[in-house]
Amino acid sequence: MPFSSLLLIAPFFLWGTAMVAMKGVMPQTTPFFVAGMRLVPAGVFVLIFCMFTGRSQPRSVLAWLWIALFGLVDAALFQGFLAEGLVRTSAGLGSVMIDSQPLAVAVLSLFLFGEKIGFWGWLGLGIGVFGISLIGLPDEWIGLLLHPNGDNLGLGMLASISEQLADIKGLVANLFDQGLWLMLLAALSMAMGTVISRFVSRHVDPVVATGWHMILGGLPLFGISALWETQQWQRLDLSSWMALSYATIFGSAIAYGLFFYFASRGSLTSLSSLTFLTPVFALLFGNLFLSEMLQPHQWLGVSLTLVSIYLVNQRDKLGKSLKLPTTDLEVKASSKS
Repeated sequence: MPFSSLLLIAPFFLWGTAMVAMKGVMPQTTPFFVAGMRLVPAGVFVLIFCMFTGRSQPRSVLAWLWIALFGLVDAALFQGFLAEGLVRTSAGLGSVMIDSQPLAVAVLSLFLFGEKIGFWGWLGLGIGVFGISLIGLPDEWIGLLLHPNGDNLGLGMLASISEQLADIKGLVANLFDQGLWLMLLAALSMAMGTVISRFVSRHVDPVVATGWHMILGGLPLFGISALWETQQWQRLDLSSWMALSYATIFGSAIAYGLFFYFASRGSLTSLSSLTFLTPVFALLFGNLFLSEMLQPHQWLGVSLTLVSIYLVNQRDKLGKSLKLPTTDLEVKASSKS
């Protein structure tokens, strides 16, 4: 495999293994402290690298405004939702939810940059929504769908949902308590950040922007931790600090720098769709080091989500090999003929 291909895959391996490292230290620390640790030291490392490689710093107010927005969405919101969600769910399953973000990137890139989705892309998006639903919906809903009780399937499903919808506040609390929907919010934040990075790179070097957005997004997380969290580092031992260091240096500084460097130079949809590798690494290492196990319907949801991301990533090749329309215009033309 060429070295350039290894570099392209590296961010997703590092993100997947960093999720496992973060999950392993959560019992000894607090989520916002971990989120800040993943960002601020990593941003400093990236800026030191930029200084030694002679990359130019932001020079306009507009550049700083884009970096600030980038930091709010892709750093503060993404890492905040991720860390809070990781307290309530497994590293592997959380990684699957987060790495559904290529589906959102595909839609955003269609409207903002004209990147085409086509037949296979839309098929992948539909399968992805179903797969994520299997992963993230309450277990009792999934149980009624997968294990119906004769003719009472429709009535039982509607009754269960209507009972929970009667208390909207309780339903929302239930969804967020699972952690999976916090991970979905993290995915949407990262998707928006990926799109914003394209605009940021028009005004400042993308690697420099990566470093500054980590610092600007991480400082508020440290502030939240100082105000509302306690015992952030008192219970951390040497192995926990090593895990945090790995998540910071490799899972943030190196992974983010590589990802947004590539994002500024290629198709956002195709690059983001490589994130199907991240949950594979997270599930593998989560099972190996943390003994994490999934329910059968969750494995089905994981499989469908990975298939959907593959379809979005390979939509052009699939369309050419099977002689099916690959662009939205071709789909419309074929439907009229």
